Amino acid sequence: MAILTAYFSRPGENYGSGGLVELAKGNTEVIAEFVQSAVGGDLFRTETVEQYPAGYYDCCDVAKAELQEGARPALANSLESLDEYDTIFLGYPCWWGTCPMAVFAFLDSFDLSGKRIIPFCTHEGSGMGGSERHLAKDYPAATIERGLAIAGHSAANSESQVASWAKSFV
Repeated sequence: MAILTAYFSRPGENYGSGGLVELAKGNTEVIAEFVQSAVGGDLFRTETVEQYPAGYYDCCDVAKAELQEGARPALANSLESLDEYDTIFLGYPCWWGTCPMAVFAFLDSFDLSGKRIIPFCTHEGSGMGGSERHLAKDYPAATIERGLAIAGHSAANSESQVASWAKSFV
């Protein structure tokens, strides 16, 4: 079984524990590294051509506009193919109740037929939102497993929980 942990994460000003905090590394990146450490495989970070605003509230405004438009932002990087992977752990922050549009842009690039997608997200109260349902609707040829939601402010302390969850799929 070939495993890929693909994720989108945003460092910088973030909401956490009731206020704004500055993150050197995005919460989702922290979780993605825990997943990859637990199950092995490859690690890939999706990045957009146009960076999201550094300010939390400005970023929220851009994310909301992208969602309303159904945007697929241009990606700065991608993989040639997902053919070698049958299991994809997919990480993202839950923005406006779903995956950031950059995650959909990444997935739209590939034939996901027969792929097993295991989502995980970071959030500050929304859990998975509707992201699992949205992934299943947009990518019906893939199997979307039940995901894991980790509160962003506790991401750094969640390694054992994340590892246990991730290992349950391999």
